[in-house]
Amino acid sequence: MSAREARRDAVRTRRARHALGGRTRPILALGTALGIALAAACGAGCRSGKEPVHLRFWAMGREGEVVTELVHDFERTHPGIEVEVQQIPWSAAHEKLLTSYVGRATPDVAQLGNTWVSEFVALHALEPLDARIATATEARPEHFFKGIWDTNVIANVVYGVPWYVDTRVLFYRRDLLARAGYREMPTTWAEWRRAMEAIRRTEGPGHFAILLPTNEWPQPMILGLQAGATMLKDDDTRAAFESPEFRRAFDFYLGLFRDGLAPPVSNNQIANLYQEFGRGRFAMLITGPWNLGEFARRLPPGMDAAWTTAPLPGPDGPGLSMAGGSSLVVFSGTRHADAAWQLVEFLSRTEQQVRFYHLSGDLPARTEAWRDSALVADPKMRAFGAQLERTAPWPKVPEWEEISIRLQDQVERAVRGTATADSALATLDRDVDRMLEKRRWLHARGLDALRPAAGTTGVRVAPPARVAAAGVRASGGPGRSAAGGGR
Repeated sequence: MSAREARRDAVRTRRARHALGGRTRPILALGTALGIALAAACGAGCRSGKEPVHLRFWAMGREGEVVTELVHDFERTHPGIEVEVQQIPWSAAHEKLLTSYVGRATPDVAQLGNTWVSEFVALHALEPLDARIATATEARPEHFFKGIWDTNVIANVVYGVPWYVDTRVLFYRRDLLARAGYREMPTTWAEWRRAMEAIRRTEGPGHFAILLPTNEWPQPMILGLQAGATMLKDDDTRAAFESPEFRRAFDFYLGLFRDGLAPPVSNNQIANLYQEFGRGRFAMLITGPWNLGEFARRLPPGMDAAWTTAPLPGPDGPGLSMAGGSSLVVFSGTRHADAAWQLVEFLSRTEQQVRFYHLSGDLPARTEAWRDSALVADPKMRAFGAQLERTAPWPKVPEWEEISIRLQDQVERAVRGTATADSALATLDRDVDRMLEKRRWLHARGLDALRPAAGTTGVRVAPPARVAAAGVRASGGPGRSAAGGGR
């Protein structure tokens, strides 16, 4: 019996005693027994007269449902610590987290989409973790994929520990690729494009080599990462989309539409993605791990051998992809930082990462967990394991999600021919520079250093007025939809 269960039963006992009036002796005996059970469950902390530590843990979506199983084990192995898990829908998570910060009611531990980390760091809402990591046994950088770990590092200070990971790879029709003369997916842009041209010739009119929905920004942004583009410059205070690196990636991307290798359509214009893939209307798609299950369920029977996955090609060899997912963070307002860190360490263990994968389907952030037989045996999963060795984070600024939306707008203009590539990128740089104006103002006055120096163990929670001063927008959404956290 856990401490929480024992306390709940004790409350029920007191209520029953009140309802039964004078018949108290059996109830008192039961209360004594429960008291002994409670003391045993709490361990030394309760026997010494200390109340159990009560942690509040916020988790989003499906993760919030399944993590309770892991939390029960944590409570059994960490007597004296109770964890209350609150599940929050991804659609409400960002607003609820900001509201809790303003109201000084943040949880002790939370799941945070890794594109949101910089925003909450700017608010001084997160506990820096370097000192704890230095003496940790589980939550150490060498145990995690490098690109994913880096999403939690702001100004050389670590603020989160990866919980699960997300990236993008190629899903493709291996039968159509073979019919075009390719036994394996190419690894360079030039050869990849030649393979797409061969598929287009082989399959004929009405068929395309790849689907790149015009209302999705990760694809052109990933190509930019591969070409060495930084997206931002001057300490992340100005846009850099007109740089030679991003222009190279943008030209490659637009060329796929210009030459008829990709249809100029959005997701909303495709009635059934899986049906069209099964019909061979397009042979490739850049997407994430959630579609492994969707493809298996929704494609016509007997098609399992006809498709597979591959890491993304790059300009001169295997390419980068985005570093997405969710992290575990400790809020700086907690009164139980030590206990909160124990929970983070527990959930970072290899065996817990494997269990979490089997419960949720989320890819493990810890590299050792990828030795699990279910991951090793799945040939379509191998591309994700390989790609996670080559990922890079998006720029770590609170304005990033708004920037990505502006990119999406300009991409669509260029694809549909209502703007040239030069005009689209110039407009994007101009819009992003306006977005970053407050950041430049703060940077020029040395006021953007809202973070503690490396090695500090705590940070004051900034007053709510700092939200406005930092220029943080109440925006965002599940990272996995584009960059990080939820489905």
